[in-house]
Amino acid sequence: MTPRFATDIITFYHPDFWGLESADAVRDWASANPEGFWERVMDALAEAGVTGIELTFAPGDVDSALRAFGSAPAFRRALDARGLAVVSAFIAGSDCPDWRDAGNLPAIVADAERRAAFLADMGAELLVAGLPMRTTFGTRPPFFVDAAYMTRMADIAHVVGEAVARHGVKLAFHTESNSTLWYERDIDLFMALTDPRYVWLCPDSCHIALGGGDPVAVVRRHAQRIALAHWKDAVKPIDVHLTIDETVFARQQPYMTELGTGIVDWQGWADAMSRTPGAGTILIELDEAPDPVAALRAGTAVAREAGT
Repeated sequence: MTPRFATDIITFYHPDFWGLESADAVRDWASANPEGFWERVMDALAEAGVTGIELTFAPGDVDSALRAFGSAPAFRRALDARGLAVVSAFIAGSDCPDWRDAGNLPAIVADAERRAAFLADMGAELLVAGLPMRTTFGTRPPFFVDAAYMTRMADIAHVVGEAVARHGVKLAFHTESNSTLWYERDIDLFMALTDPRYVWLCPDSCHIALGGGDPVAVVRRHAQRIALAHWKDAVKPIDVHLTIDETVFARQQPYMTELGTGIVDWQGWADAMSRTPGAGTILIELDEAPDPVAALRAGTAVAREAGT
């Protein structure tokens, strides 16, 4: 089976692509012009030869698509006309109720079910989530990612996973840098505590490498539970303790790079991924590419070569 290529909509968030001065300007313009935002993104995807998309935080989110097209079926028709399809939707931590607050469980489930219903209408079956972020190293009182914490996260994941499964959607967890699902040990512990019928994994090759881990080894260990993966390259492991606040995602950016220009073993990764349930989709993730069409073409070329 020849896999389809996909990308996260964050690939198209760079201001240069829109001729604007800042990320805030992109968000503001896209919020005011959702139809124009999606038309340009879809045209660029078709030009790059990438047919799958992962929705993410605004402006490339579920609500933006609904404002632009009026309904999930209308959005689906617009994608179909260009040979495109939604693969998955990513829940950013800032866009959902805090998993660390025990009282938020009903709201967490309701939010996930709303997204899952949209995905079902789109013919997609993957909802990608993450675990909460760590705190800055040295913060007092200290926050430990221990068995008790991970058991609480597993309990929530089970409830959410069961809820979205009723919509025909799988819940998969992304391995975000500086989150509580970052190090190889975090991933192994969370996978051990969760039911494979309801909880899946979405490993990110870059983020695992940024934590000093081996992305290929992670995929091989958890092959049967990988529903999707983010293919992204890393310059080197993050070698400092970053301040974990709203700026941490920008501070991680210098450690990331386009496919084939970093330290990820792409042949090993492609071989390991070919043995997973997620083998049918190669999702190239390029955070805010100035020229997303060229970057996606280069990334798909690296992935094709690795696969052969």
